[in-house]
Parts: sequence; structure tokens; C-alpha cells
Amino acid sequence: MSSQQQPTPDEPVYDDRVYRSSMGVAGGIALLALTVWLCGDAVVRGSGNTPWIALAVALCAIPLIVAFTLRPAVFANDDRMRVRNPFRVIELPWAAVDAVRAGYSTEVLAEGAKYQLWSVPVSLRERKKASRGQLSRRGGLTGKGLSTPEADKTATPAAPQRARADQVVDELRELAERGASRSGAQGSVRVHWSYEVIVPALAGALLLIVLLSVS
Repeated sequence: MSSQQQPTPDEPVYDDRVYRSSMGVAGGIALLALTVWLCGDAVVRGSGNTPWIALAVALCAIPLIVAFTLRPAVFANDDRMRVRNPFRVIELPWAAVDAVRAGYSTEVLAEGAKYQLWSVPVSLRERKKASRGQLSRRGGLTGKGLSTPEADKTATPAAPQRARADQVVDELRELAERGASRSGAQGSVRVHWSYEVIVPALAGALLLIVLLSVS
């Protein structure tokens, strides 16, 4: 990797904003605890090839659980966005980003390629809830179902409700628009494969296949 360009005094770089899925992290911790408990019990109490099979399952499953639940994250600052997906890390300088969008999934388009943001899942239920909230405010509903002139005069305009994925996309778009012209935001997209996840999972899968074939 080339040395990172130092920002000029008039272009400060602030700490990264980090976007994760809290539900994904919670689910990952629960799955890890369950896997360790089941595999540990099989190692301690099992006989024959059972302990070795349990170790192979753990070696394969634990990296995959971490990859799909705890690992995904998006880091964004004034110069670039770093997307950490299950098996890849994508570094995208803002000047290379063409668009950030959220349809049925959250995606970033850059240099003719599309990259999914695993840590920012789209919830259609959350979108519907936000839409209903906006419609209620537009209709001027009060506790009795009708608006009053007094309430209209004293009411403070509330910020429009947005689903979390749409809020994140708005923030990333703002960072991209503001940072695309910065000297530190120039460059091309870089993709790195996460071999620290891929190699243990493959090793565990191969070991499991061998043990099952000879048992």
C-alpha cells in the first residue's frame, strides 16, 4: 500500500464514523456462545472421532459467524469510506464514489462496480413505520384525531422520521459530496480479501470432510 497522503492544515481529518448493525452483533454473540457451548461439550464428553469433529465444526463455524455478524462495519471520514464486509475490505476515496443508495440493500457504486454495505441492512418494516409517522404529522393529527388552530401555532416542526439505513445513506452522501474535492480523497478503489477469515473456515471445512469420510 502506498503511504497515506498527509492532510493540509486547512483540511483536517476527523475520527471515523462507524456504522454497525446492533442486531447483527447481538445475534453473533449469541451464536458464538451457542457454538462454543455445543462444541466444547462434545469435545469434553464425546468419544471416538466426536471431539475432533466438534473441533472441526468450531474451526469452520466460528470464523463464518464472526464474518457475517461481528465483522461487517462501515468506517467513514472526510477523505474516504472503508467497507468491511464478511470476506473483503473495500477502501473507497470519496472522489471515486459515484453514488450511495439504499433500495432493498445498501450499496455504494464506484468505478463501474457495486459494493454492498453488509453492516447497514435495509428494514422495510422500519421504512413503513417512518412513512406512517410522516403521514400522521402531515395530516396534523392530535390526540383526538383532529388539528386545532392553537395546536398548529404552538407546534414545533419535528424532524422527518427516516429509517436507519436511509439516515446512514444520507450521511454518507453528504460526506461524499463534501469530501470529493479534497486532496486526501483522491485515488482509486482498493479491494483486499480477508484471508484471516477465509483460511480458517476452509481449513475447518476440509478437516470436517476428511473426518466424516473416514468415520
